[in-house]
Amino acid sequence: MAKIKKGDLVQVISGASQTRGGDRGKQGRVIEVLVEQNRVIVEGINFVTKHTRVGQTQRGTKTGGIETVEAPIHISNIALVDPDSKKPTRVGHRVEQVTKDGVTKDVRVRYAKKSGKDL
Repeated sequence: MAKIKKGDLVQVISGASQTRGGDRGKQGRVIEVLVEQNRVIVEGINFVTKHTRVGQTQRGTKTGGIETVEAPIHISNIALVDPDSKKPTRVGHRVEQVTKDGVTKDVRVRYAKKSGKDL
């Protein structure tokens, strides 16, 4: 079961600090999870400059130029944020029994472990 999913609030826990121009300590929502590469794209984090070739659309308007987009960041460099304390925390799984239409099933559920001082 995945520890990080699309829509989760995460915090960058490694890399250059914000005083040195980095993203460590910043929080953002996960836009996309790239499972094959063990990377995630986080909203507002790890911006890169992308140069796109000038082209033309059907209406004749010009496209292209320089734009900034979020680049993927490795999953080991982020941590899930505990919704209660708003601090980075570890993720655990537990089995809960869910009854639906008279049938009881065991379902694995994610939960935020106790967050310490800093992760």
